[in-house]
Amino acid sequence: MPVSERFDVESAGTKPGSVRPEAIAAMKDLGIDLSGHRSKSVAEFAGQHFDYVITVCDSARETCPVFFGGAMRLHHDFDDPAALNGSEEERLALFRRVRDELRAYLSDFAQSTCHETSAR
Repeated sequence: MPVSERFDVESAGTKPGSVRPEAIAAMKDLGIDLSGHRSKSVAEFAGQHFDYVITVCDSARETCPVFFGGAMRLHHDFDDPAALNGSEEERLALFRRVRDELRAYLSDFAQSTCHETSAR
């Protein structure tokens, strides 16, 4: 079974805002249209069961609610591209770099999780 069929994925933030234009542009590079998406709060998922909760910045790890019950919590601190006060080109470059780092991290996670599950 392909990795893409093994996971249902949700994304949320501890301080949701609008979807940044740089994020929309960085994902458009990969053929993914985020223009109709919205930023969601972790509070929207209260009471739902998750097997894994992955936080991607130290701030989120510290403030992420504990209502995820028995979920395995994983953490990796990525740079926050929204925090950069550089030029438009510098911000877009950072969004692209973090996009690629997240993609590699999540791909490794998915592959290792699938191998662990199939080995049982």
